[in-house]
Amino acid sequence: MGKIKAWISAARLRTLPLSVSGILLGTALANYAGFSDGLIFSLAIATTITFQITSNFANDYGDGIKGTDNEQRIGPKRALQSGLLTKRELKLGIIICAAISFCLTVFLVYISFGPEKIGYILLFLVLGILSIWASLRYTMGDSPYGYRGLGDVFVFLFFGILSVLGTKFLYAKQINSLDFLPAIAVGFLCVGVLNLNNLRDFESDKHHSKNTLIVKIGFEKGKKYHYTLLFLAFLSFTMYTFFNFKSLVSSMYLLFFVPIFFHVLKVLRTSEPKLLDPELKKLALSTFFTALAFYFTINYFS
Repeated sequence: MGKIKAWISAARLRTLPLSVSGILLGTALANYAGFSDGLIFSLAIATTITFQITSNFANDYGDGIKGTDNEQRIGPKRALQSGLLTKRELKLGIIICAAISFCLTVFLVYISFGPEKIGYILLFLVLGILSIWASLRYTMGDSPYGYRGLGDVFVFLFFGILSVLGTKFLYAKQINSLDFLPAIAVGFLCVGVLNLNNLRDFESDKHHSKNTLIVKIGFEKGKKYHYTLLFLAFLSFTMYTFFNFKSLVSSMYLLFFVPIFFHVLKVLRTSEPKLLDPELKKLALSTFFTALAFYFTINYFS
């Protein structure tokens, strides 16, 4: 039972709702365009979750062996750091989870495109491999991109643009220019969650030479960057709603930004990084529920 709890802890279940937000948006856009498929939806959710768990295992391993995760870290204890899992066990878990991710990707693209559209299949397999690579290289390896301040870019691309537009394309085999607005919006929200994590870990990351964007620009400028991300997310969703306005009900999902605005006030008043830890769950769940509300709004009120 101890090992099971350790693996569950390493999987960081609280991060999983955030990871599927882009899938919900992409599916909503596909449904709005007249395309739906329950199997594609299920496989897309499963694939994204395994990508996220692979990333979580890899982050636990990478930060653990580099000493970034230690007894001074803020937030939940990590499996490798606390000794709940060994390096060998965690590395094996990463390999197994990455393999499952790839198999699910193959199944998903085959179901979506069939054997006759080999070009699309190869393209999405490459994107799947890049997603696995990005999951592993955030903290693992000799020069992980998370230690060079590039995490924000990768999160925006993979959790925003690729997640939303790629999902819609799996259903509809097409995208349009307005689809970029929700993709950009959720991308900025996901970067906001990463940025908040980096704000919280500012002191520890700086001490261990994990040069996140926050370490590079400083805590106070990092807070201003945080407000900008969340404002741009709200603006992008608002612009999409403006161009697709049907009724007031079709814009009701924007009410889920109310707790995000309260979150901004909390960050504004916070001067100690460690006090931001409770805000992580709030922002991640607000992002998920905004995506979920968008999904239901598009499907039932547009």
